Amino acid sequence: MSELTRMTIADARDKLRAGDFSSADLTEACLDAAEAASELNAFSVLTAEMARDQAARADARIRDGGAPDLCGIPLGIKDLFCVEGVQSQAASNILESFLPQYESTVTAQLWDQGAVCIGKLNMDEFAMGSSNETSCYGPVKSPWQRAGDNRPLTPGGSSGGSAAAVAADLCLGATGTDTGGSIRQPAAFTGIVGVKPTYGRCSRWGIVAFASSLDQAGPMTRTVRDSAIMLRAMAGHDPKDSTSADLPVPDFEAALTGDIRGKKIGLPKEYRVEGMPAEIEAIWARGAEMLRDAGAEVVDISLPHTKYALPAYYVIAPAEASSNLARYDGVRYGRRAKLAAGDGITDLYERTRAEGFGAEVKRRIMIGTYVLSAGYYDAYYLRAQKVRTLIKRDFEAVFDQGIDAILTPATPSAAFALGEMADADPVQMYLNDVFTVTVNLAGLPGVSVPAGLDEKGLPLGLQLIGRPWEEADMLNIAFAVESASGFASKPEKWW
Repeated sequence: MSELTRMTIADARDKLRAGDFSSADLTEACLDAAEAASELNAFSVLTAEMARDQAARADARIRDGGAPDLCGIPLGIKDLFCVEGVQSQAASNILESFLPQYESTVTAQLWDQGAVCIGKLNMDEFAMGSSNETSCYGPVKSPWQRAGDNRPLTPGGSSGGSAAAVAADLCLGATGTDTGGSIRQPAAFTGIVGVKPTYGRCSRWGIVAFASSLDQAGPMTRTVRDSAIMLRAMAGHDPKDSTSADLPVPDFEAALTGDIRGKKIGLPKEYRVEGMPAEIEAIWARGAEMLRDAGAEVVDISLPHTKYALPAYYVIAPAEASSNLARYDGVRYGRRAKLAAGDGITDLYERTRAEGFGAEVKRRIMIGTYVLSAGYYDAYYLRAQKVRTLIKRDFEAVFDQGIDAILTPATPSAAFALGEMADADPVQMYLNDVFTVTVNLAGLPGVSVPAGLDEKGLPLGLQLIGRPWEEADMLNIAFAVESASGFASKPEKWW
């Protein structure tokens, strides 16, 4: 049974239809694997009863013929997505015991396609973090370990539970969200594929908001083909989300021909940051060589405002977070602090938020409130928005020159140990997003593809940035990189 959980979505889809096994069999295998991997702390809650019911219905649908691609496939759902009647806390104590009475649009579409929910996945609190250490459930441990070192490693963040669960073969795919790299960075750290679609491609309705102009849901899977299958099911116009694009959803899987002859790939000189490890530089160069060998033209490009992206992001994202998180007040849902006699509504707000929010969330709320305050709005927030416009124009200028995609490293390093940055300046942690935040600021699609291992046996990823709404083309180029790299490494089971 354990071998079932190691399959790709594409293989499982075909074998389910061939009758080699049932969705019930596959679902039980995933539930068993998830229960046996409690050491990783990837799941916040398992939904065994819901999964078995969905699997039974999926099997009936497959027997009837014409079932969608995801029918019968067990998935994990990041705790940021509201699933009706299932604990959905965004990994925060302020939402303890919250049971949504509605379904997020993305998960509703997955269930309509016949997918099976085996549980909710751990994450950084309110998606604020790059190491999955800010969760109220405790940190997630990566299934990977350094050679000769058994210290637990971060799976990345904020979608760390999603990354760990897919890499450890606990589910066949998972949902993630990406505000500044929270799908692509953990995917790179754990040797899987993570796709951040164009802003507006997937509905944000029913997903707990961090920074509304940056957040975007996407798939985390073992292969590019699996991501293409899953993205098609997740994407689509939603009238309940005013930022959702009313555009047709392509058949992303059908676009995976691997033929990229004549494609023009850009290498931005600004991404050669000072102090970049030699291994990151080497895998970037090897990625460029793979694309050349596949028939693409690789050219140097310039994105001149890149150096301002990280500071602009860490003004805009906290500003939007401070507004979005103002709704958690202890009155309508979630945690409510106990009050003493004579305490008023202000005491309730202050005590509930002090008890409910973690340190990193409080830090970002305070930064956001500061940059939006009278006297500082123009100096910080407005200026950051102007920088964002310049960053977007940089990409537009490059694409106007005929560039089809941009190749960069996904992260500035391989995964680090849990607690390794605990005493560091928070800015050191924020630097993990240095290669990814520009994509969110410009609203572009991006994908992280595993491309090799470092000297200690840990995965390293390459990032491809696509043209807006051209995820199909971007995924085809990623498919070519995946095919050329031949990455097939898996973590050795220690949990």
